Amino acid sequence: MDSAEIVKLYDQSRKEVRFFNLQREETPHLVRHISANGEGMIIYSDLNASNVEDVIHEQIARFESSGQAFDWVVFQHDKPVNLKDRLLAHGFEAEEPEAIMVLDVEHVSTALQKMVNHDVQRIKDPQKIGDVITVREQVWRGDFSSTARNLVKRLRGDPHNIGLYVAYVDGKPVSTAQITFYAHGCFASLGGASTLPDYRKRGLYTALLAIRVQEARKRGIRFLDADASPMSRPILEKFGFQWLTEAHACAWRLKHTPSN
Repeated sequence: MDSAEIVKLYDQSRKEVRFFNLQREETPHLVRHISANGEGMIIYSDLNASNVEDVIHEQIARFESSGQAFDWVVFQHDKPVNLKDRLLAHGFEAEEPEAIMVLDVEHVSTALQKMVNHDVQRIKDPQKIGDVITVREQVWRGDFSSTARNLVKRLRGDPHNIGLYVAYVDGKPVSTAQITFYAHGCFASLGGASTLPDYRKRGLYTALLAIRVQEARKRGIRFLDADASPMSRPILEKFGFQWLTEAHACAWRLKHTPSN
């Protein structure tokens, strides 16, 4: 399957996707996802030069009316070609671009099909989310308390569609990664890969990737996608991932508080 065909499948997937705990709203020109108590998002739009300005105004008004900030993720092949620039002109703030990398799980290296010999466990008990969070906090030096609450909710409310894995060394959590499945489409998404510095180059990243690839194959998923920074892109390419497109998250910060 060539890249143009994969892009079409990817676009269809982001149009149809439903996220846990987010309200999906489809309009003639885009799909938006509304959060009850967090930030919303737009990851699919089909616009042109004649309607783009009106649609941008409509989305700002919709999210502002609910007192909600949101990200509008613009993909390199989205139309019109200057969509990101138009959003910036309206006051959106662009984050650093990320490469969207894709792996065809029907054609993976033998390294990703081998039995995993490391101590890798799938986290199913919400009370063990701390093993995931402690690794992320040590690697990224941030506050992951809201992430922890969200993961607990997902494990309790939608456990079939999230796979959380932790690699242990001598009983200590040292590496973690996750995979998200969706009700529609042929894609699953990778994320959350984190390994403590002292435990890198021990095959843990490969083990965590392999176990997620193997789970996807068992579930009949054709493609895995991952957002890649310049640092992680070469690592993914080493395992057969190919560049598909580029994504820019453009953030709208709440300007007004809706009146009660």
